[in-house]
Amino acid sequence: MSLTLTNDAGTADQELSPTYTLTAEQLDAFGDELDAIRQRVVADLGEVDAQYIRKVVKYQRGFEVAGRLMFYVPPLWPAAVASLSVSKILDNMEIGHNVMHGQYDWMGDPGLNSRMFEWDTMAPSENWKYGHNYMHHTYTNIVGKDRDVGYGILRMDEDQEWRPYYLGNPLYAFLLMTFFEWGVALHDLETEELIAGRRTWAENREIAGRIWRKVRKQVAKDYIVFPLLTGPFFLSTLAGNAVANLIRNVWTFNIIFCGHFPAGVATFTVEETENESRGGWYYRQLLGSANITGSKLMHVMSGNLSHQIEHHLFPDIPARRYPELSVEVQEICERYGLQYNTGPLHRQLGSVFKKICRMALPDRKASSAPDPTGDVTDNPLAA
Repeated sequence: MSLTLTNDAGTADQELSPTYTLTAEQLDAFGDELDAIRQRVVADLGEVDAQYIRKVVKYQRGFEVAGRLMFYVPPLWPAAVASLSVSKILDNMEIGHNVMHGQYDWMGDPGLNSRMFEWDTMAPSENWKYGHNYMHHTYTNIVGKDRDVGYGILRMDEDQEWRPYYLGNPLYAFLLMTFFEWGVALHDLETEELIAGRRTWAENREIAGRIWRKVRKQVAKDYIVFPLLTGPFFLSTLAGNAVANLIRNVWTFNIIFCGHFPAGVATFTVEETENESRGGWYYRQLLGSANITGSKLMHVMSGNLSHQIEHHLFPDIPARRYPELSVEVQEICERYGLQYNTGPLHRQLGSVFKKICRMALPDRKASSAPDPTGDVTDNPLAA
């Protein structure tokens, strides 16, 4: 079933699924408003933004040095793990993810340039930028094109055909959360395509080579070199590095999944996004994302991906701007009668894991698509 939209002359000019609640004219106006916000913010970028990211880098390095040094004092092991965990989270979330989106390319700083930055995780930046920046952000929540819908492992939407394999959905999600950096690294191999015979190992040779080189470097760094440097405390340092990586993995998984898969997040088909306008792209980003309310510290530790809606709308704008932009985006959503999906971490996370378990089972006979105008939260986003 599709919804026919009409132009001023009253003739049909576009067909969209019922997921779309705006007319073609409204979509264009909606896109123009968001374009205007982006242009205004880009023109306003300057020293305050540069000082912010440099300050975050300074703190990240400080936490890493402190953590590494405290491993030489065994009673400080818990503090060392905590400090190193904070460092790794900041490196991945507020620095790495955002820098590799090109949010700070305008600074002309080689250390903060998207083409040169490499982060502290198993996934090579070059692989990740293609799979994430291009594939995911271009085809956000289009089932069959956005490989982040389920990560090739999970069933996260009813449009994904159910198979007995998916009975293990909760177990696969737990393992992906535990080894998330490994899952992200292997994601670009598209192993499900290999199994299906639609991709060959020859096509993966270059991608796999980059993964192997990065994995060797990360394993040597965290599990050989730094533990050896602590001499008699080798085992405790090795264990501490492993726990810090685990904490980073669990935190990152939860933030990302809460931004993409809680209740009320819409998915789209390839057919209904054909010939998509700029306004339609913005519309899909909005309805295919969700935010998390919380403190300023929580937003920083999430790389401001607690504002996943704003990130999907403006992926190359410095993430520190997302809290202020969220106020404007919410106001626009209210005027257009669109859902702005936000809520506290525990509620978004609960709905994600409920979905993971529900998608493990065969489809119900009667199911309904998410209501884009439905009320999903009583709490406004903390800006």
